[in-house]
Amino acid sequence: MAGLACATWLHRAGRAVLVLDGADAVGGRVRTDVTPDGFRLDHGFQVLQTNYPEARRVFDYGALKLQAFRSGAVIRLADGRETTVQSPLQRPLAAFSALTSPIGTLSDKLRIVSLVRHVLKHTPEELLARPATDTLTFLRRYGWSEQMISSFFVPFFGGVFLDRELTTASNFFEFVFQQFVTGEAAVPALGMQQLPEQLAARLPVGSVRLGTSVAAIVDGTQVRLTSGQVLDGAAVVLATDGLAALRLLAGRSGNADDASTQAAGFHTAARLTTCTYFAAEGHSPGRGDKLLRLNAASHVLAHNVSFPADVSPAYAPAGRALVSVSTHGERSLTEAELTDGLRQELAAWFGPSARQWQHLGSYRIAAALPVYLAGEPTRQPLKLADNLYRCGDWAAYPSLNAALATGREVAELLLAESRPS
Repeated sequence: MAGLACATWLHRAGRAVLVLDGADAVGGRVRTDVTPDGFRLDHGFQVLQTNYPEARRVFDYGALKLQAFRSGAVIRLADGRETTVQSPLQRPLAAFSALTSPIGTLSDKLRIVSLVRHVLKHTPEELLARPATDTLTFLRRYGWSEQMISSFFVPFFGGVFLDRELTTASNFFEFVFQQFVTGEAAVPALGMQQLPEQLAARLPVGSVRLGTSVAAIVDGTQVRLTSGQVLDGAAVVLATDGLAALRLLAGRSGNADDASTQAAGFHTAARLTTCTYFAAEGHSPGRGDKLLRLNAASHVLAHNVSFPADVSPAYAPAGRALVSVSTHGERSLTEAELTDGLRQELAAWFGPSARQWQHLGSYRIAAALPVYLAGEPTRQPLKLADNLYRCGDWAAYPSLNAALATGREVAELLLAESRPS
């Protein structure tokens, strides 16, 4: 996404671009597979936050036919009870009504109102620039009860961060909290891959080469493909994860750990998630309410469950429902063992018919999000050397917004440096 954003801005300015991608389709981590019987399977549970500043800059929301989840969630508590909270961040007092929700005290609810007011006073950039601790410490210092933290914040934001320990930096938590308050969580009608495909379609024919893997940055602005071919350009932009960037730079410096790459502060640690898809016959187990299901219990496999075709009917063929189940972190289980374990948990949650749901596929995404801890800058250096740049959330903070932003910023650097003085 970062590379496509960079190419988009450069093309708009009249510059020639060439995007090299080793995959068979654009998008990187933002991909959608279509099964023979018509299910659309995003690679992991992904949504577009509609108020992301960078997304609003580059996407045509109307053409994407965005379909929004309802604000809120159905939360399965540790004791097996369920409670529904609607618009918990946009209308906290109504969502956490003392009469209907067992989550949180009156003070907890008032603190959410306080945080809503706080984030609305700041721009996204100001929130990201705030001093940070880890999110769990931030929540405790703010005064929320442990019950509120474990029953709401851990399942909700732990799913967003793929980090149920909430070690993610609190300034990023404030930014994400603001995005949920001011925007919607949505998907393009035909799946998340419509986002990169929309950007790629704006580029000149032939400027995106798929199935083209780069072996190394060899010298200056030369790149060597795995085929052995060497290409020259006016500049090279690395739009990869941190480990891939280090590997590509090793051919240039002879040492991936040299001082220049260390000074650039490459993120290499990543969050892992596994998304398992099932098909259910007949009516959706989600009852068409367009709400995410969150599991507040610890030591479980099914951390959050969604029903994408309830949000966009194109995700599943008529008469069938699509079930997306996310499991965060490393599990020493085979795919079959994980699938069987999920069926057991889902049967307790949605009824015995869940044991018969058809397994459509699983996606183990080892580098789903870069780890972003307190004290890390929200922007690592984007210029690595003369005519050599990088972009992506791996150079910033873990989100589509950061990927798009760094792509734009690299394009602006390139345009500024090539402008006649």
